Amino acid sequence: MTLSETRFGVRELDLQRGCLHLTAPDFDYDSFALVAQSLVHVLDAVVVEQETNADLHVWLIDFEGCRLLLKGEHYSASLWLESLSQEDNETLQFLADWLKKLTR
Repeated sequence: MTLSETRFGVRELDLQRGCLHLTAPDFDYDSFALVAQSLVHVLDAVVVEQETNADLHVWLIDFEGCRLLLKGEHYSASLWLESLSQEDNETLQFLADWLKKLTR
């Protein structure tokens, strides 16, 4: 999988919980970093921190000055972005709309 082959889409936007659930290529524990880095590249964001737990990867990313959590759970192959505050939900809405346009 290369960066240009990676496709992301919107599965669900839940502004009450501050989550943007994404469709993404399948990944497992070992391939999460490749998929996550591809998304970071597509978003033109920057990785600030990375944390790995038993089944959950959590990356803090910066998207145009807005800090978001990029999370991936490899057992369910779930990938999502979380806002750190209600004020950041506007950014999630923007990203959801933008990703929808990319997949048309």
